[in-house]
Amino acid sequence: MPLVVPGLTSNSGDDKTSGWMNQLMGKKLGDSSNETTFAKTDLPKEHRVIKEGDMSTMDHKPDRLNIHTSEDGTVTKVTHG
Repeated sequence: MPLVVPGLTSNSGDDKTSGWMNQLMGKKLGDSSNETTFAKTDLPKEHRVIKEGDMSTMDHKPDRLNIHTSEDGTVTKVTHG
């Protein structure tokens, strides 16, 4: 069992990221949600979409959802920060 020290060790961000990853991976962002698309309006206010090959700032915002997409717009990775 891993050691969890309140204030020092936390996986709440990982849980949040995992939840978004489950919802977004392999889908494209669009106007409505279905089996292949996720509605942009359902994303959190603090988010950014980073397309493959795009540059992005290195500023750290723990509540910001970073959505990485391939050239065709398919979500390939989800992170917070």
